[in-house]
Amino acid sequence: MKYIKLLLFAVLLSSNYIYAQTDSIPLNTILEKKGKLFHDYPTEKVHLHFDKPYYAIGDTIWFKAYLTLEQRSPSPLSKILYVDVISSKDSLVESLKIPITNSIATGNIPLYTQKFKQENYQLRAYTKWMLNFDPSYFFRKNIYVGDALNKDVYTHINFVSGTVNDKGSKVSARVQYKNDKGIPLMNKKVSWEVIADYERVARGKSNTDNAGYLNVNFSASSKVDVSRAQLITIIETGSSAGNVTSTFPLKKSVLEYDIQFFPEGGDLIGEIPSKVAFKAITSDGLGTNVKVAISDKNGKSITESSSQHLGMGMITFTPEPGNEYKALVTFNDGSSKTYPLSPVKRSGMNIAVAQNKDNVILKISANKEYFDTNKNKGFYIVAQNAGIVYYAAQSIIKSQSFTADIPKDKFPSGIIQVTLLSSNGTPISERLTFIQRKDLLNIKIGSDATEYKGRQKVKLNFTTNNDSDVKEGNFSIAVIDESKVPSNEDTETTILSNLLLTSDLSGYIEKPNYYFNQPNSKKENDLDLLMLTQGYRKFTFKDAIQNKYPHVTYLPEQGIDITGTIRRANGMTWEKARLLLQIPDKHFSSPTMTDKDGKFKFSNVVFKDSSEVIINARNNVNSAKDIRIMVDGEPYPAVYSNTNKPDEILNIDSTLNTYLKNSKLQYSSAFMLKEVVVKAAVTEKKPSHLDHSALSGLNFMADRLTTGDQLQGCANILNCLAGSGITYVDNMLYLTRAYNQGTRVPIEVYVNGMPVDVNYLTSLDANGIESIEVFNNDGLSGINRRSNTLGVLVVNLKEIKSTPLSKDQIKDLFPPANVLTYKPKGYSVERHFYTPKYTGPRTPTQPEDLRTTVYWNPVVNTNKEGKAALEYFNADGKGTYKVVIEGLDIDGNIGRGIYRYQVK
Repeated sequence: MKYIKLLLFAVLLSSNYIYAQTDSIPLNTILEKKGKLFHDYPTEKVHLHFDKPYYAIGDTIWFKAYLTLEQRSPSPLSKILYVDVISSKDSLVESLKIPITNSIATGNIPLYTQKFKQENYQLRAYTKWMLNFDPSYFFRKNIYVGDALNKDVYTHINFVSGTVNDKGSKVSARVQYKNDKGIPLMNKKVSWEVIADYERVARGKSNTDNAGYLNVNFSASSKVDVSRAQLITIIETGSSAGNVTSTFPLKKSVLEYDIQFFPEGGDLIGEIPSKVAFKAITSDGLGTNVKVAISDKNGKSITESSSQHLGMGMITFTPEPGNEYKALVTFNDGSSKTYPLSPVKRSGMNIAVAQNKDNVILKISANKEYFDTNKNKGFYIVAQNAGIVYYAAQSIIKSQSFTADIPKDKFPSGIIQVTLLSSNGTPISERLTFIQRKDLLNIKIGSDATEYKGRQKVKLNFTTNNDSDVKEGNFSIAVIDESKVPSNEDTETTILSNLLLTSDLSGYIEKPNYYFNQPNSKKENDLDLLMLTQGYRKFTFKDAIQNKYPHVTYLPEQGIDITGTIRRANGMTWEKARLLLQIPDKHFSSPTMTDKDGKFKFSNVVFKDSSEVIINARNNVNSAKDIRIMVDGEPYPAVYSNTNKPDEILNIDSTLNTYLKNSKLQYSSAFMLKEVVVKAAVTEKKPSHLDHSALSGLNFMADRLTTGDQLQGCANILNCLAGSGITYVDNMLYLTRAYNQGTRVPIEVYVNGMPVDVNYLTSLDANGIESIEVFNNDGLSGINRRSNTLGVLVVNLKEIKSTPLSKDQIKDLFPPANVLTYKPKGYSVERHFYTPKYTGPRTPTQPEDLRTTVYWNPVVNTNKEGKAALEYFNADGKGTYKVVIEGLDIDGNIGRGIYRYQVK
């Protein structure tokens, strides 16, 4: 299998072999230990492809997960994926458990107003096997969510100035307020306060000016960390909205500067020409432009340079033994500061890496003192990608300089870790470099036209190849209306930037897809700077040589396992106790027996989240009094601060303005639900849609009502809906009137106020149904606009009237110890992206199709020729539609393709 494959290209840099040394370790031993580490502890990676870069309340986040091993081949290990959504305050908002089939998984997250709000969220994805390793390498992505439904005031804050010194800090900011129509809120009273660590730092009152701006100025003592503070404002709108509170984080109000220096190979060594990379950032984590001037301890000017990309740059000079160097750094705002460089080592040896078109060029240099001390001693060079050694060399020190050219085609695309080791396996110097070859999938996308009309069918096709080697593959495709969802391709999280770059580097990486978006020579140089300044996460050679391997607590999951222990009343475990697992809503049961330690295990159990699970141990002697069932809990990783915080959006209202305007139109009626008040009109009230707030926007009277009495004797509700004006075709329900007119838009279905799938109706007992209401349109509820449906079918169940409990019924409320009923976390509910099928242009009675995600298909398979074709219908929006395809073939070759066409 690919993940246990070890490639070794041994090259002798000298004509003399290494002399035997008592403190040496053979190169083959080092490689065997590295191979064992890679084989026994394979590393999984997760990549999630999303339908679009940001969302709004009312949307659904659609995604597909690709699970791979280090070499990007599909992982055969884990069968369950965990996806968590975390708020900006580092609290868990949502957690999903998704089954993995053939190394892929699909999922969705509906953004309900009850759970989500306008905010910067962090999404992370991982498997249980990944919990054995550093959690900072889970898949992580910022998810931006705006709100156009529940907002009366839109804001934008701009920090005019911010300074900090030993006495404290001063901040000047301007906040603009607009109403939901984009009109500035002029001459409105605003009260404000600044809160830091739960204490008020400053407060004030003022009025907005004629452009809707509020000026805020305050000072804080040196004891206050303004970057942790919040500005809270309350504006008196003078409208039905009343007083509106807005909160702004102040982490970007006062920006301080910092810079770090990174000598190539790890150290400055006297007499050896050295590259020293640097990276300058502001306190919000983003890169900033700087100028760097190097001088020695006598003040003599050595060299100067400037940053070339996101605060990163490089200086080159030859340090002198015994000398000291410092850098005068001038920042973007004109301020400057002096930083010392790392001390110069009097004796040492390092490795430098360069590239040309065809080769990776290694240069190993030793200064005179090191050469004189270590002459004729051995050393090794090992180059690896994702744990696999692709190049290994051994030689002896016969001169102060060695060079080697390694063909690039010996390596795959990705990060190459080149390490110089002494003969005892101790790392001396290390360098990262990035190989960009043409081994990635080339995805070519085409369509039957370059221009379309709204609601017109699109026939899309694409082909994949890898250096003319065509293989079958699995892909996901998203089509978005780019005029409504503008984005910066450089900042996107793509399958290329994730699996080739960010999944191997520690810390925050700014604009990761910049290096893969139409690469050129400048971007290659910028990427090399990133390799010099960013940390790497691989296991060290020292740990492998000393047989220090990761501690494994969790094995790869093959399914949901329910485990636990059976004990007697005295605490002793119960061997060979009989148990029965039951899942009532699946009509599933499975027996098992405890082992000698009283432990039990039900393997590969399949059930949906919120399903009731019963563990029954009644079938044991004296079980009613002498048995206790204890179920093991599930491990969850701690919630850490978001690594990608620098990418969080400060002004969501204005940044997502275009998208939120469309969202407001798309979900406009949903806002009116807040103002609906429903009161009973009769003394004896029967269940109806008016009992549920989600349906209160529907018309007061249904267009067609079917009582429960009319359904008596109906074995399958789906077969008895014809009398309610409903047509059941191909597992879908339609309004009969619309279906007969050629409209193939399904009806939305609710049961007791909750949206359900059509198949759910088959589980209903006709005797428990009070009535079925059919609405030809969604009234003011916005249901059809949100779900792209036509009409609403509401099933009202009969009320269960409460009666006084008997003694026996009260006993049932306290179940016996030999039966455990609980709701473990099961698989998340699977939903399917709805794709409308239009038979012609929009008619006046049909709502406008304002979808931003026009098409989403997470499972598209190419054939043996690398080809695939699909069809879908455009929305009504005019402009540029963007097609994004990501995926990988059966050999783990990854690719991303982008295609655009016009809708007029």
